[in-house]
Amino acid sequence: MYTNIDFKGRTSRSQYWYFSLYYLILAIAAGILDGILFGGILGMLLSLGLLLPSLELTVRRIHDLGKPWFWLLISLVPFIGGIALLIWFCMPGETKANQWGEPVK
Repeated sequence: MYTNIDFKGRTSRSQYWYFSLYYLILAIAAGILDGILFGGILGMLLSLGLLLPSLELTVRRIHDLGKPWFWLLISLVPFIGGIALLIWFCMPGETKANQWGEPVK
C-alpha cells in the first residue's frame, strides 16, 4: 500500500474515492470479523493503521482543489463541514499546476 507518508502534492478524485472504497470494504470486513471472533480489536487496529494514509490522502485531495491543508478543519463544523467536504471531494481538481504541483491524471 504506502511505504511513506507525504502530505505534499496532490491526489486526484479517483485516487481518493478508490481509497475510500477500499477502506469501507476493510471496515465492513473488520466489523463482521469483530462481531464473530475478536470483540472489537480488529476494527480499532484497522482504524489506527489507516489513520495516517487517510489523513494524507485527504490533505492531498484538498491541495488538488487549490486549498491549503487547514481547510480540512471545516470538518469540525457539525453537519455543514461534512457536507462541504463531500461536495469538494466530488469536484474535479484544478486543471493547471498550483503550489502543490502538477495536476494528477
